[in-house]
Amino acid sequence: MKTLKITLAILFGFIYSVEAQLERKPANPSQEVDLIFHAPRSINLFTVEPLDEKTLHFAIMHTFGTVDGGIQNLYGLDNGANIQFSFEYGFNDRFSLGAARQSTDKMYNLYGRYHFLKQTQDDKMPFSLSMMAAAGVNTANYQFLNEANPGFMERTSYGAQVMLARKFSDKISLQVSPMMAYFNSPEPIFLIEGDQNLYLALGFSGKYKITGKSSITLQYIPNLNSDLRNNLGVGIDLEAGGHVFQMYFVTSQALNDQYLLAGGNGVPGEQFRLGFNVNRVFATGRRK
Repeated sequence: MKTLKITLAILFGFIYSVEAQLERKPANPSQEVDLIFHAPRSINLFTVEPLDEKTLHFAIMHTFGTVDGGIQNLYGLDNGANIQFSFEYGFNDRFSLGAARQSTDKMYNLYGRYHFLKQTQDDKMPFSLSMMAAAGVNTANYQFLNEANPGFMERTSYGAQVMLARKFSDKISLQVSPMMAYFNSPEPIFLIEGDQNLYLALGFSGKYKITGKSSITLQYIPNLNSDLRNNLGVGIDLEAGGHVFQMYFVTSQALNDQYLLAGGNGVPGEQFRLGFNVNRVFATGRRK
């Protein structure tokens, strides 16, 4: 019994010593805020969420037909999907390059993201600031045309987005995104509604966490220099088994960044489209 008492005394003394050391250990107040958003994209828009060094982000994005077809068309699911596959590789925790292919107009996009500033927990840096730039080409077949097919330069377009975001609390994150898209030649045969070369917009993204692994998301993209309807989307993000699943209703079928601004939008509520994204990040090498 005496030996047991001595053993317990030593054990409790050790535990108290460890707890005291843990309490005295200061937290790093300049630590960067993580998980401002669940993934590098929120609904359609890029976010300030970076990739770690030597990681690969793979995403599959879908949007279907409008829900106003009712049960006869299974609320748009029978009307075919626009699908985009994308791969993005993080060279370090600030710079990444990606490639994407959208089924609409068989559009290929190359893009890069750079993260200039990252929000810190002590608010010495109160927000995160990132930028995305993209260049793409429409590879659809227009052999049915009587006139000559559009050339390579006529098929090219460019996009850019600046992302300014802040995590206000454990539940609320907001982002504002000035955006632009430029088409060298917005041909009428392209599956876009706009006929301008340049499109300007201001994107808004929001996240409200409802559990540790799920959040309600919101997207709003008002056009600044065209008569096209504004984009609206609302959805939910779910983390499960190393994936981030994003399910949403949105007014545009476009997934390519340039087409998102020039592709047109339906009437909110009446012409929402069901969409969903699947995100997965893979480690491709040993981290230092």
